[in-house]
Amino acid sequence: MTEFLITYQWELWAVVALLFLVLELMAGDFFMLCLAVSSACAAVTSALGLGFLGNLAVFAVMAVASLLFLRPRALRRFGGSAHTRRSNADALAGMTGVVSEAIPAGGKGYVAIDGDRWPAVSDDGGGIEAGAKVRVLKHESIVLTVERL
Repeated sequence: MTEFLITYQWELWAVVALLFLVLELMAGDFFMLCLAVSSACAAVTSALGLGFLGNLAVFAVMAVASLLFLRPRALRRFGGSAHTRRSNADALAGMTGVVSEAIPAGGKGYVAIDGDRWPAVSDDGGGIEAGAKVRVLKHESIVLTVERL
């Protein structure tokens, strides 16, 4: 078994790098990306003939270096700020949709936005017929407040 690991060491480091990339796709915080870069560096040095302990040292050094230098830059460039990045229902503000079930005056209907159905009320309390285009102004819990376009 150890002979197999020694023989295919660079391929194993490459597989580890790919696994870290897949985990990064799920996490999205650039931590696993740093470990993937470190694993890729270890795969390269392994292919060049460096031994296991040398590859482990390369992995450790590159992990620390990428966590200190690569991750902060990636977060600034792609991550945005937690205060400016909107997600879930907050991201719906300003989007347009179509009323899928009429909103009666003073009541609640449904709006379709990007294939999802959301409960909605009119901003002025008036009714909006099915098929009308609307813009999301805000939300309270999962109920959207919309205005007719």
